[in-house]
Amino acid sequence: MRIDLHTHSTASDGTDTPAQLVRKAATAGLDVIALTDHDTTRGHAEAVAALPEGLTLVTGAELSCRVDGVSMHMLAYLFDPEEPALLAERELVRDDRVPRAQGMVAKLNELGVPVTWEQVARIAGDGSVGRPHVASALIELGVVPTVGDAFTPDWLADGGRVFVPKHETDPFEALRLVKGAGGVAVFAHPAAAKRGRTVPEATIAELAAAGLDGIEVDHMDHDADTRARLRGMAKELGLLTTGSSDYHGSRKACVLGEYTTDPEVYGEITRRAFGAFPVPGAGGV
Repeated sequence: MRIDLHTHSTASDGTDTPAQLVRKAATAGLDVIALTDHDTTRGHAEAVAALPEGLTLVTGAELSCRVDGVSMHMLAYLFDPEEPALLAERELVRDDRVPRAQGMVAKLNELGVPVTWEQVARIAGDGSVGRPHVASALIELGVVPTVGDAFTPDWLADGGRVFVPKHETDPFEALRLVKGAGGVAVFAHPAAAKRGRTVPEATIAELAAAGLDGIEVDHMDHDADTRARLRGMAKELGLLTTGSSDYHGSRKACVLGEYTTDPEVYGEITRRAFGAFPVPGAGGV
């Protein structure tokens, strides 16, 4: 089985619609794919309706969190999307994305960059607006050549010249909410230092004691030494280890199925979850 447990669609900051995403996943030879858009489940229904036969969908979301001033992302799988407490928190985070993006546009204008809110909103479409959409606007204007070049201290990186904070959930609270909604929680790309400061290992140990299920080890932002270190830490802490592409379509240089999750780990994730169940493909529409 080939299992990719971290992908994004146009419901957040990917460039493929949910329907396009699941069709591409089937073409890529995947057996299981998780749709984990940022702080939203709006793409799930479209993905389910288009799900090809032979491909299973794991519903999920990537939750925006912050601990001790460090931003981190929590992959939540197979939770009840209508559970009131988690739904309210997701909406709070998502609603704060618009004024945040508008604030970044204002800062760019102060620096003489002619980005407009209308441009960013057009790029975001129906998705949850975020920094990648602002980055795409900078690319359109020729300010930077790639999304990665926009995520630097000169521009959009944490603490950068045009960075604007948004509401982010305390990860211990996120764990409580995900568990309360019957889901499974995995710390996404925990050692992706190129993105900025990372969460200390002592905090990961505290999260494990609080109910964290796993950490994402095999990821494009982790080199071989980092993956080996994370795998050892996971073993010590009793955490599951996952692998995934973090696919965003054309917005990032990653390929569906570039990294995958062991079938036994996937099986354990499905055994622990009770808020929702994997959806087997029925041929799509």
